[in-house]
Amino acid sequence: MTASDPSNSQSLLLMIAGAKGAVGSTVAVASTAMRYQPELVLPSLTTKHMLPGLDSSQPVQVVGWDATDTTLLAAIGAQGVLSEDIWKPYADELEQVQVRTPPSESLDLKDQVEQLNQDIQEFRALYPNTKAVLINLLPAAVTENLHRFKSLSQLYSEFDPINLPDLSYTIAAVLAGVPVVNFTPNEVEIPVVINEAVKRGVPISGRDGKTGQTYLKVVLASALKARNLFVDGWYSLNILGNQDGKNLMDPKRAAGKLSNKTEILDEILGYPVGERYGVSSHQVQIGYYPPRGDAKEAWDVIDFFGLFGLPMSIRLNLQGRDSVLATPLVLDLARWMVVLQGAGRSGPIPELAFYYKQPVGDDPPVTFQDQLSRLRELALECEKVLADKGREAEGSKQ
Repeated sequence: MTASDPSNSQSLLLMIAGAKGAVGSTVAVASTAMRYQPELVLPSLTTKHMLPGLDSSQPVQVVGWDATDTTLLAAIGAQGVLSEDIWKPYADELEQVQVRTPPSESLDLKDQVEQLNQDIQEFRALYPNTKAVLINLLPAAVTENLHRFKSLSQLYSEFDPINLPDLSYTIAAVLAGVPVVNFTPNEVEIPVVINEAVKRGVPISGRDGKTGQTYLKVVLASALKARNLFVDGWYSLNILGNQDGKNLMDPKRAAGKLSNKTEILDEILGYPVGERYGVSSHQVQIGYYPPRGDAKEAWDVIDFFGLFGLPMSIRLNLQGRDSVLATPLVLDLARWMVVLQGAGRSGPIPELAFYYKQPVGDDPPVTFQDQLSRLRELALECEKVLADKGREAEGSKQ
């Protein structure tokens, strides 16, 4: 096999926080496969034909951070997401991936940011012709309200990042001019960070990647709304046995994700499900079940009314692979970030709601139809801006 040239100016550099986790390690394998056999990965990307100015076989390099005391290769095997015959052909390449130790928890926020900023500069020096994107894949954290902070200096002096390490990575990336993909349910898109991102021309996308059950919930809820079928109740249960599932057994850590999964339904339908009962009849539960590993299973029971108020129901059973569903979205979002930054977009990108449970930014599209429509409009907008910039660059040379 022959790899694509990593010096290509179109190359992406994914800087992954949580690089050895189930999703991070799967992204590393998929990124490496794209350099050798892009036909194995590209068909799963929504950006394959959508984005302008990108080579369809765009090479992707991976670096990152992780506290796990093992090699990336060992982590790939231990996660059990991909069979050995999938990742083994790229073992030599994967062994070369640089994954550094995160900043010590004993450091304050400013010192953590400075250490990570130094790491970012050194990663860039390793791949000088690439376009970097930070991918946040850290575990769900305890929800905190950080909107009270009015400046970066106040944040540095008053906030202890021990319960939200994501913030250090996000700030470091923004200060370095690196776009951010927040695939976690952790709220890092606070006003102080957004202001810095806008000032520095850095796009941010998030929050909470929409991979399986919630993706189908958006599709079905949008379809029911379009037919004027009244949803009386929706019960969702999903079980998984990976580290993400184990982490979510802490109610404080699960609160943000459960909120994201719950609020989205009322937003789509335009009314609170269960209002006639005086209590919400939209219930979402997450269970940690070790035998499932990364092979997540989800059940949905949907009760709705049709003509004359006659009741009907839908039963949905999804047997998915959590990290296999997430990885193409991570690659898609990284590619979007490069194009958006080139097109001059900064701050939150609400048009990317298609990819997220809780999209940040003003007026994000809610229904599935609107999300797809806004995504296509965004691609056309970027194409026009980049074409105009190209013509201006050609004119300045003459």
